[in-house]
Order: sequence, then structure tokens, then C-alpha cells
Amino acid sequence: MGLEQAVTRTEPDAVAGIGFRRATTAEEIVALLHRALTEAGLTPDHLTAIVTAADRAGDPALRRAAAAFGLTPLGLDPAALAAADPRVVTRSPRIAALRGVGSVAEAAALAWAGPEARLLLPRIASAGATCALAVPAGTPSLP
Repeated sequence: MGLEQAVTRTEPDAVAGIGFRRATTAEEIVALLHRALTEAGLTPDHLTAIVTAADRAGDPALRRAAAAFGLTPLGLDPAALAAADPRVVTRSPRIAALRGVGSVAEAAALAWAGPEARLLLPRIASAGATCALAVPAGTPSLP
């Protein structure tokens, strides 16, 4: 029997917050998630959760996109999103009027990652979706 080595990860595990319009395809969401991970210097195996507003978590396109990463989308209620809103850095007047938060993507990522979480990547957008990445408190910064 050989010795097992512990693998120490130097990159953080990330939570992806997603906002999207109803007509957005799974392929567009997957492409945006890959772009976000690349911009943050991460690989898909660092993605631990895909989170959105509770009323959108069951959308077939989001479910297929999450499945491409081996995940199931998670939904947060409006109160959880609102609690994270003070930490959101992007402010969309349209989303604020509809959802009561500046960015669904940022609020969802921050809310799921915890009360002391920080954004690793603020909201980026494609034609029909937005994505932000957050990491829990105490996660080491990338060089």
C-alpha cells in the first residue's frame, strides 16, 4: 500500500450567481460560466454551486447548464438576495425595480457563499445572462 498525498489547492472554490432572461439558452449560460471562470483564473472543477433567484432555479436552460458542470442549480428567496444586496457592487436600475437588488448574479453568489463572502468576479454579461463569482470568507486571494 502506497502513501497518499494530500492535495493542497491554491485556487479558491467559487460560487456562481446567475441572472438570466427566460429566452436564454443553456449553451449561452454555459459559455458565460466558462468565461467567468477563465477571467477569474479558475477551472470548472473550482465551481461548487450555481445559484439564482428561487423562482428561476428550476428553469430547464439553467438546469441543463448546471448539469454541464455536474451541479444542480440552487434557488434563494428574495429575503436572502436582499440581505446580500449591500455587498453588491453592480447596480442595474432595471433589475433593482424588478428584483429589489442591484444584481441578481452578485447577490445570489454572495448570499450563498456566506455573510463575509467577497466577490471574486463582479457581474459579467452575455446577451441574455449575467454571472458573478463569490468566495467564502478566509479564501486565499489569487496571486
